[in-house]
Amino acid sequence: MSTREVVFGFGAHSGIDDGPELLRMAQQADRDGLNIFSLSDHPYLGERLDAYATIGFILGRTQRIAGLANVTNLPTRPPTMLARTVTSLSALSGGRIVLGMGAGGLWDRIAAMGVPRLSPADAVDAFEEAITLVKSLSGGGPPVTHKGHYYQVDQIEPAPVPAPAVWTGSVGPKSLAATGRVADGWIPGHAADWLSERYRTSRPIIDAAAAAAGRDPREVRTVFNLPGRITDRPLAATRDRDGRWIGGSADQWIEELTGAVLEHDASGFTLFSPSGGTTDIVSLGRWANEIAPAIRQAIQPI
Repeated sequence: MSTREVVFGFGAHSGIDDGPELLRMAQQADRDGLNIFSLSDHPYLGERLDAYATIGFILGRTQRIAGLANVTNLPTRPPTMLARTVTSLSALSGGRIVLGMGAGGLWDRIAAMGVPRLSPADAVDAFEEAITLVKSLSGGGPPVTHKGHYYQVDQIEPAPVPAPAVWTGSVGPKSLAATGRVADGWIPGHAADWLSERYRTSRPIIDAAAAAAGRDPREVRTVFNLPGRITDRPLAATRDRDGRWIGGSADQWIEELTGAVLEHDASGFTLFSPSGGTTDIVSLGRWANEIAPAIRQAIQPI
């Protein structure tokens, strides 16, 4: 992974009435040069905007920024239809889509939508099979026949559009290994960052699985969901007692994230509010205009 490829974005959890403000934020982020916006995908919550309908709407009103479901609720979105959705969005937007993928977490709510419940182990197997199937239904080529354990496809034509990058929200060892074998990026769960125990113990599983599959582990980028405050003055401590990043001044953010890229191979950051929700528009402007450009400059080779 080249340091030139580090991406900066913002994340949102958007209710039905939040559409106009979300669009305003995405358009500002687009003008200010951010790379990506992400939306959570919880289709069992009636007060939330549907992630993919919203991503398509925003992509149609922006020019450069990419969209990501962070992460797609796979059990409620069959991979055959998900492949059609993301390749269509890619074709319509000029490639401005990343496919976030999860095995499904809130199974009581997922099952309440009429989706057959899977055990955790089966859900991860289905997740890996789905990623492989989505990729096979992209990029053109002959019709696809797939007789898997969870999904079956018979002579279906792939879309003549390359598969988007796939970033996962893997947490457990089995899911992390699947990420190493078939995915292109990893979003550490629970907003874990590069100094966390979760990252230190999880990333080697991805790397080992990638190497065992004949891949370069560096092909699997790590993109961090990063909640925190951007303050006018430096904070005495930028991490809490548990070692979690809480934010600081623009200079403190720049120093910390530059180190994350150069010393810990971070390749992306998605800004959230300190509570984990959507950041405010003033902080978004500072993120895009002060912090991201300075980090991009700092990580360039001399």
